[in-house]
Amino acid sequence: MTAFVRVSGPPNSNFLVGYPGISATLPRIEGKVEVRPAEGISAPVSISLITIALVRRETIHPFAGSMTKKHLAAPRKEISDVVGKEMLLFRCAPGKEYENVFSMDLPFVIFIPFGRGGEETARRIPPASIQLPSRIAETYYELVVTVQQSHQEQRKYYKPIPISRYDTLSTFGMYNKPESRECVSDHLVTLGISLPRWSYGPLDPVSVYIKISPNPDYLSKARRVSIQRITITLEEEITFNHEGDEPTKKVNKLAKQTQNHGIKVPEAGFFTNLGLVFPAKDRRNSDGVIPRGKPAFPQYSVSSFTSTGSLYKIDFFLTVKAHLASARDISIRMPIVVCPLDHAGCKEEMSAIEQAAKDAAHVNQDNPMLPAPTIIRERDPGALHVLGLTIVGGQRKPLIE
Repeated sequence: MTAFVRVSGPPNSNFLVGYPGISATLPRIEGKVEVRPAEGISAPVSISLITIALVRRETIHPFAGSMTKKHLAAPRKEISDVVGKEMLLFRCAPGKEYENVFSMDLPFVIFIPFGRGGEETARRIPPASIQLPSRIAETYYELVVTVQQSHQEQRKYYKPIPISRYDTLSTFGMYNKPESRECVSDHLVTLGISLPRWSYGPLDPVSVYIKISPNPDYLSKARRVSIQRITITLEEEITFNHEGDEPTKKVNKLAKQTQNHGIKVPEAGFFTNLGLVFPAKDRRNSDGVIPRGKPAFPQYSVSSFTSTGSLYKIDFFLTVKAHLASARDISIRMPIVVCPLDHAGCKEEMSAIEQAAKDAAHVNQDNPMLPAPTIIRERDPGALHVLGLTIVGGQRKPLIE
């Protein structure tokens, strides 16, 4: 008899408890595996072994967006890794090949690594679920339940689990420290830029403080330099096989802002402020309705964000370029962090993260105190009552309480 297997989460709650990327919240997957007869009403199911694991799957195809290169390039590359540890939920008693059961409810908890166990793959903080346009790169997670039924082949049952990362929220203090850089052109002028913060989300304002100052040692030559225009460009850089021998990069320009000047560099220096709005993705379709998303991927308001997997890496850069006359153009490329949530959304999450950390303080990772499994075996007294049946006159009849 084939088993019917279902994975369900806590009542009125999500599978994912805690915030991945924030160790104080002990991020984990909680739920239970339910096993029932798949066919017939009351035929018992023979179960030998049940395990569950959280599996991360990654795929890349750098040329999937090009109709011509897609068929000529190498095929899609895929990898699968177990996140954390595989959990044994049930094994029949020694000396028995299987147990005949009517019903099984097996609670489980899988702790998601939070980066304190070294650089082994199983210990790294798993990247967020994401699917880039044309599936040039994607990461998704599945709960995989393996069921061994006596002498039958092992069967696997899959449940997609969307996972987000919360360690890049723009409200964290480390992202709100000003970042500055300088670069010199022909020993004549110096371009300096400063970012008040360097984590941004959809529709967040991105502002840059810019200073162009002459070199006091070559002041007579520096006065001849003219500032024609200043541009800032927001770039997305996707690196495929960044841990391999032949990494390939793809750079997309997301936004650009230009400021025209046409003035000589003043002796005291030139100061300006240039900004743009981080682009957001419209999730509505042509009818103005937000369609139901894929179960394995959260719905984001950005097309991509800062993330690092095993097969790809997504980085973002803010490039400031000063176009000069009588001197070479000068540019600075500064890395920034992109978060899936805007600044207001990050603020709303902070109180929930704080509460999750308080709740996690009472959880023992070595002994999480799971509820006892509920297993109704064929030989148990009143076993048929679980299926809503009873024995009347030697026949199985619906149970009326």
